[in-house]
Amino acid sequence: MADKRKSLKELIPPLRQWEGAKTDRLVRSPGKFGLGQTPKDLIPDATTSMVCGFCSTGCGLNIHLKNGEAVSLTPDTEYPVNIGMACPKGWEALTPLQADDRATSPMIRDQRGGVLRKTTWQEAMNLFCNKFKAIQKKHGNESVAFLSTGQIVAEEMAFLGALAKFGMGIKHGDGNTRQCMATAVVAYKQSFGFDAPPYTYQDFEESDVIVLIGSNLCIAHPIMWQRIERNPHQPEIVVIDPRKTETAVAATQHYPIIPKSDLLFFYGIAKLLIEKGYVDPEFVSKHTEGYDAFRAHLSKFSLEEVCLVSGVALTEIEKLVDTIGQGKRVSFWWTMGVNQGHEAVRTAQAIINLALITGNIGRPGTGANSITGQCNAMGSRLFSNTTNLLGGHEFSNPEHRAKVAAVLGMDEALIPEETGWAYDQIIEGIHEGKIKGLWVIATNGAHSWIHQDKYREAMEKLEFLVVQDMYTTTETAECADLILPVAAWAEKDGVFINSERRIGLVKKVSKAPGEALSDFSIFRLIAHHWGCGELFSQWSSPEEVFRILTKLSQGQPCDISGIESYQQIDQFGGIQWPCRKEDVSLLGIDNQRRLFDDGKFYHQNGKAKFIFSDPVEVAEQTDEKFPHILLTGRGSSAQWHTQTRTKKSAVLRKLYPQNIYVEIHPEDAAKLGIEGEENVLISSRRARVEAAAYVTPTVQPGQLFMPMHYAKANKLTYASFDPYSRQPSYKYCAVKVERL
Repeated sequence: MADKRKSLKELIPPLRQWEGAKTDRLVRSPGKFGLGQTPKDLIPDATTSMVCGFCSTGCGLNIHLKNGEAVSLTPDTEYPVNIGMACPKGWEALTPLQADDRATSPMIRDQRGGVLRKTTWQEAMNLFCNKFKAIQKKHGNESVAFLSTGQIVAEEMAFLGALAKFGMGIKHGDGNTRQCMATAVVAYKQSFGFDAPPYTYQDFEESDVIVLIGSNLCIAHPIMWQRIERNPHQPEIVVIDPRKTETAVAATQHYPIIPKSDLLFFYGIAKLLIEKGYVDPEFVSKHTEGYDAFRAHLSKFSLEEVCLVSGVALTEIEKLVDTIGQGKRVSFWWTMGVNQGHEAVRTAQAIINLALITGNIGRPGTGANSITGQCNAMGSRLFSNTTNLLGGHEFSNPEHRAKVAAVLGMDEALIPEETGWAYDQIIEGIHEGKIKGLWVIATNGAHSWIHQDKYREAMEKLEFLVVQDMYTTTETAECADLILPVAAWAEKDGVFINSERRIGLVKKVSKAPGEALSDFSIFRLIAHHWGCGELFSQWSSPEEVFRILTKLSQGQPCDISGIESYQQIDQFGGIQWPCRKEDVSLLGIDNQRRLFDDGKFYHQNGKAKFIFSDPVEVAEQTDEKFPHILLTGRGSSAQWHTQTRTKKSAVLRKLYPQNIYVEIHPEDAAKLGIEGEENVLISSRRARVEAAAYVTPTVQPGQLFMPMHYAKANKLTYASFDPYSRQPSYKYCAVKVERL
């Protein structure tokens, strides 16, 4: 052990030198952009391009450099995602790097409730490995777990998942993408045979009917909305959402369904499409299975019941059905309003079924299209080694395990035969005393997880909590026994995969502060000190790991074995998967590529499946004591998730309310004597929260809306989960509102 510690001490300085290296490759000549009043010492001398590190849109940014360091940015006019556009977060993407509360050195809390003190990487690694090994020795390997993220690059995700499961023997690990994308993953796998969002952003501009479900695209994904605005076909824009969101206001049709009535609502739409003869019989016959059973299932539901449960009149439903049925290129898009529900997978599949029966898939302007949340959630879905084995393989498949072991040069016995627990099961495992140690990487569950107080109680029950983050002030970091300081986006290299499956490049254009290291380097240190460094001897740099990922993907639907280098990704403005060797010649011709244009899906028989089941009631009902339904979601385009980064920008802070608020309908406000902007008390069966009342008709009577970006919101939410995806149902809980 002494020799290992000595060699670790020798390893840290080279890592710091490598981390501090300035960008010296893939740099273009100075770009043309407005300098304004830029001080002379900040006037750029070069420009490089990379993708934004906020959301799943994956916009291209020009990073303007002075002496190899980022000093400003502008949107990339040539990048096929955003074509010169950027949202407020994108314009401010560099600002959070300079925040005063950046974690700059490892920090240890000597006792619970004590003060964090700075320490060395040597002591931090000793503590990390010794503590986790002691817990495993005493309680078994399953007593330690990790929670990952969709915020770090794919190479780091893969390294973490492989290190934890193959090197450290940690069985249970999940990611914060469980909160946003697990539903879409399961829905696609079951319906198509693989987790495969079929679209390209060009479809926004090709559709003549665009159906947005549970998606406030104007706020959540502004650049995607701007792609819709570029559509030359004067499309019908349909919004299905309980709230009259900004997107609903801009749409041509809005259907304000009663919250969580969507599954039955879509069954009613499908039934009427069939009755009116809007089915594509040739597509259904050649490319799907289970249609007759699906049609029989629909016969159980009357349109009167659909109208009653959804709150939408029959004439309105008929209008929507005719709009879909008469459309030539219909695209269906959904986000968290669908994914975060108690029967979310079946709801997503009800949307997929609409695309299948009408043949709206595989052609320009069509598709059943799930929009991702985080910048690298798609990377997490393929390469985090949590819900599936690296490269979209299955832990339970012996051939897959053998292939992964061969590519990695590892003993197949190191690869588990089953996945570990999901996020909610890990938290419950802590409460039950089964998990004693937790490693949290680049996520802030003490703010974002449903029924927040229960999460925080779990953190207190742990014997050892490690938080690996770029800030020391997140709600989760405040609970930590050990904080490992990390480099942020733009302070490291790697790739993100965006919603349309486009692999985009991240580059190191700024130094991480103090002694902070990239997650990649931290994983190298841990592997070394744990004693499994030899297993990862090939994992010498992010680009070397990317090459490993391309090999792992070979033969899979997500095959990217044709991508040879980071430079190739940069050259083509990102590359969508699949990109096999035979696909490379097409990249210069068309950089927008959708799936299923040949009608072949990923099940063994090449067909998509109709999947369905009966609707079930929400887990928590309203009653006389808690008569209102609380909805949660995004608040503004200037806010992001738990505001860990967006609140660091003075510019962004001016664009949204600083304090928590709740939207209430004028009728409810009048009944309760509530006036606009006065503070009210919102109570659920779990907590009570004060918030400013915003009286607005954007919500329906009996409903409230509260943005998720404020920490108190998740004190109220009810922890129910979809049975297939185990995704939390953030969009419905029973509350009451009263004057203070």
